[in-house]
Amino acid sequence: MTPDLPHSSLSDLGNLTDYDPDSMPVSRAREFIGRFLQPVAALETVALRDAYRRTLAEDIVSGMNVPPHDNSAMDGYALRAADLAEGCTRFKVVGKAYAGAPCTQEIARGECVRIMTGALIPGGCDCVVMQEQTTADGDTVAIRGNHRAGQNIRRAGEDISRGATMLLRGQTIRPAEMGLLASLGFDQVRVYRTLRVALFSTGDELQQPGTPLGAGRIYDSNRYSLIGLLHELHVDIVDMGNVPDDPAALRAALLHAADDADAVITSGGVSVGEADHIKRLLAEIGEVVFWKIAMKPGRPLAYGKIGSCHFFGLPGNPVAVMVTFQQFVRDALRVLMGQHAAPAFTFAVTCTSPIRKLPGRTEFQRGILSQDEHGALRVRTTGEQGSGILSSMSQANCFIVLPEEQGNVEAGAEVRVQLFPY
Repeated sequence: MTPDLPHSSLSDLGNLTDYDPDSMPVSRAREFIGRFLQPVAALETVALRDAYRRTLAEDIVSGMNVPPHDNSAMDGYALRAADLAEGCTRFKVVGKAYAGAPCTQEIARGECVRIMTGALIPGGCDCVVMQEQTTADGDTVAIRGNHRAGQNIRRAGEDISRGATMLLRGQTIRPAEMGLLASLGFDQVRVYRTLRVALFSTGDELQQPGTPLGAGRIYDSNRYSLIGLLHELHVDIVDMGNVPDDPAALRAALLHAADDADAVITSGGVSVGEADHIKRLLAEIGEVVFWKIAMKPGRPLAYGKIGSCHFFGLPGNPVAVMVTFQQFVRDALRVLMGQHAAPAFTFAVTCTSPIRKLPGRTEFQRGILSQDEHGALRVRTTGEQGSGILSSMSQANCFIVLPEEQGNVEAGAEVRVQLFPY
């Protein structure tokens, strides 16, 4: 997604000379969606322990040095390096320093302090010798070897200096960020409010898991795939179940979802069949750009707005649902959450299986990335790539991304791979 693009109204798209809702390249579709995305406005302050996977709403500037003082990196003895002679030097041990319990005694020539890792460096000391290089005898210790000033000392501000900007607005708070915030003394943090996403499936043929399957019916798998994908983003999920192919019911569901959530996701009903009502309803109650994207799987995709609520109408085929979510919806939701959504990361890998492809569409084939006996990365397809073969998504750990101009791929050729984000 590209949140830095100028924000537009959907009506502006008709003025763009390269806008074609019936043949939209994948990269262009992402760009168009990005034009209408802005983070939720509401912010809140949460306790640090509750901040996992939330999005920072402000830069974090350190008000202190970390570590806050010079301290020992080893268990051993703190002394003045200038007091060391060649060979072996004997020092008098005049105190002990522990982490949290410093030695306040200023040492004199020929004296040292027994010190533990993390303890404050005593006044007058500029060197720590690890205990394995010493021999203790009563209240004295013999120091062997050559040592220098600054040895085994962690300096104040070595990790973080006062005034440094450590985290940026839009960063996701992960375990490392939680620890970093705690190390700076933060017990609470300002974040964007949690995004609220409604979803429902459409189709009279759908039946809920756990019930006997009727003739001509299928179980609703798409909603559960989407719920899992949304859980990975840590949003509030409003599960509206399955809505029948009835215009009045769909209209009511869309209006309710738009009133209750920041974004609504549907699956099915966005093609051109007689029972596919979503496009017409959106034109009546909101604004819609109906893209037939030049991609496989997942050609039909509707994006629009109902008031301030963003709408994503995904295809009905199970694989196409997951592909379009990961290629378009995931990053769009991240922008709405206040995050910086970077383009999907891909890298080159040798493909060990041949792939049949016609130029003209970007394809996202399901792949299995692994290492060969020499440790080199290799990828192969999961086999049959039909958009209804949901088992292939379970077997796969990546997409093999084949660009529009790409034709057939021979075994041993190089392809681009995009890892699944979960």
